[in-house]
Amino acid sequence: MNVAVVGVTGMVGREMIKVMEECKLPVDNFIPVASARSKGKAITFRGKEWTCVTLDEALSMKPDLALFSAGGDVSKEWAPKFADIDTMVIDNSSAWRMEPNIKLIVPEINANRLQPEDRIIANPNCSTIQLVLALHPLHKTFGVRRVIVSTYQSVTGTGKNAVDQMEAERRGEDARMVYPYRIDQNCIPHCDVFTDNGYTKEEMKLTRETKKILGDDAVLVSATAVRVPVVGGHSESVNIEFNTEVKPEEAREVLRFARGINVLDDPANNTYPMPYYSRGKDDVFVGRIRSDISNPKALNMWIVADNLRKGAATNAVQIARYCLENNLLKA
Repeated sequence: MNVAVVGVTGMVGREMIKVMEECKLPVDNFIPVASARSKGKAITFRGKEWTCVTLDEALSMKPDLALFSAGGDVSKEWAPKFADIDTMVIDNSSAWRMEPNIKLIVPEINANRLQPEDRIIANPNCSTIQLVLALHPLHKTFGVRRVIVSTYQSVTGTGKNAVDQMEAERRGEDARMVYPYRIDQNCIPHCDVFTDNGYTKEEMKLTRETKKILGDDAVLVSATAVRVPVVGGHSESVNIEFNTEVKPEEAREVLRFARGINVLDDPANNTYPMPYYSRGKDDVFVGRIRSDISNPKALNMWIVADNLRKGAATNAVQIARYCLENNLLKA
């Protein structure tokens, strides 16, 4: 199988390499794809060095699978070109997520919607993935009416330059400013750009993508996204209102048996999810499950995941593996 990773030198691209190695995705020919300035750069995959090529060169190599993580503009231009030669494209940008004819997939929830004709598949936003993995089993069991979510998002979600800014600030050095303000010792309630309704694009992604993945436009979602000086992963404070009264122990029981979820919820022993401990792991961690004392039909919970792993690279590779195992990816 010929597999291309587009944006291979970025943080998510490098994480995709790790995940493919760990899960032993069958790859006969690895095609690392980067910008023209990185052409010829050596990338190590499974102990062997492979040379970076441009998108034009990769297209001529006719990969069976292309994992895209190079930004929306690149995906909009190039994903259809690869799809036209029957390459299956799994795209990590926001370019295709809300297109009606493009599937937005979290394998544990809706991979069964995929069909052989799906040549471009959208990987959801990192914050959305961890939210819907917890919401989905609860929605199936109890019926979710409304979700209020506040995110605490790692600088790794912005990319390497944001990590560099934070580390320079911690050293007391002049930093190349990726954010409009310093991020070290600070929280910035501003992820992506602001839209006309006062919400950022990141916040609207959480609203729209959640409905599409759950397949239920009746679920109400309102979000506030905050950037925090953390490297390990994204955290979310979530208030969920159900159609009926749900006890915390009932929600814990459902989540304990949910795929991809790890319940860490023992406050008496200081056991709860934290981004520091999620780093490098593929599970979505849920804890602090408790009744909303202001609403008998609502629960509060805390959801954490490594945004580069399940929030991006792992989810994309899981989609690829599902397609391969179900004869949707022909190689």
